[in-house]
Amino acid sequence: MKATIYEGNKTFTVIDKEIEQPSNREVRIKVAYSGVCGTDVHIYHGMMDKRVAMPQTIGHEMSGIIDAVGTGVTGFSVGEKVVVRPLDDRKVKASDKGFNHICEELKFIGIDSPGSMQQYWNVPAFVLHKLKAETDLKLAALIEPLSVATHDVRRSGLVKGETAVVLGGGPIGLLVAMVAKEVGAQVIISEVNPKRIAKAKELGFDAVSPLELDLVEYVKSKTENRRADVVFEVAGVQPALDVMCEVAGIRGRILMVAIHGEKKPVDLFKFFWKELSLIGARVYEKEDYEKAIELITANELPFEQMITDVQPLTNIQQVFENIDNNPDGLKVLMDCQL
Repeated sequence: MKATIYEGNKTFTVIDKEIEQPSNREVRIKVAYSGVCGTDVHIYHGMMDKRVAMPQTIGHEMSGIIDAVGTGVTGFSVGEKVVVRPLDDRKVKASDKGFNHICEELKFIGIDSPGSMQQYWNVPAFVLHKLKAETDLKLAALIEPLSVATHDVRRSGLVKGETAVVLGGGPIGLLVAMVAKEVGAQVIISEVNPKRIAKAKELGFDAVSPLELDLVEYVKSKTENRRADVVFEVAGVQPALDVMCEVAGIRGRILMVAIHGEKKPVDLFKFFWKELSLIGARVYEKEDYEKAIELITANELPFEQMITDVQPLTNIQQVFENIDNNPDGLKVLMDCQL
């Protein structure tokens, strides 16, 4: 079979390797599609070389079909369509308070251990989620990032009739906006990239550039001066941190979706003055995956338009180079059988 390995220095190699039998309590998946996410791009840029054991097969956004079942596995059969929730929580402790998705010794499959950018992939059965037979495997590769969005929206407590402002119109920002709209909220997207603004508008969203207008005044004009009930900070840049407290209304909730690797200044006075809430949101829980699967299965949202390109697995080096040269794209999928 063919597998890809990251070797450092912005280098991926395609290799041939033996197909392995699944071990006890494992299944072997014939991987259909594997999406490229921002974390994968960070790995490509060498930003996670201290964490990723090279050479390493990466990838965690995927869909596939069970190809073989190891001993001790129940509830799964060859031929079933599945996705992987790539969280290895086998070292959970009492001090984690039952929040296995953010436990202290959590291992992320596809980063801390081999991932999905290969033709066949052996994984523990406990990370699997079943799909219906009619599920489109191409769209199913969006379930992992969509689960991030369903988790974010659930954590926010967003309800029908509220206003949500999404700061950042990249792939996760657009998925958050889709889920928020599905809840019944009014959604406004703030984005500086003209092509992403155009894409958001194409998807039916109210999308504006904070470089071209006063975002706070715009949101006020759309909400009878109430401002936002929920703000999703997805951009991960200081200007977003500066405006999030301004655009949030009284007792607004701010969801920290973006990953900030360094300490950043935040206007804490606004939290006191308006009784704001700041809520962290990291990866997802089982119910978030099931909600994402439900949305993908129903296929009533414009998920197909999130997929920018589909490339053969053997083109992996070119794919990452193209992403560097074309940062406007949304989601690139690897066809893992080509």
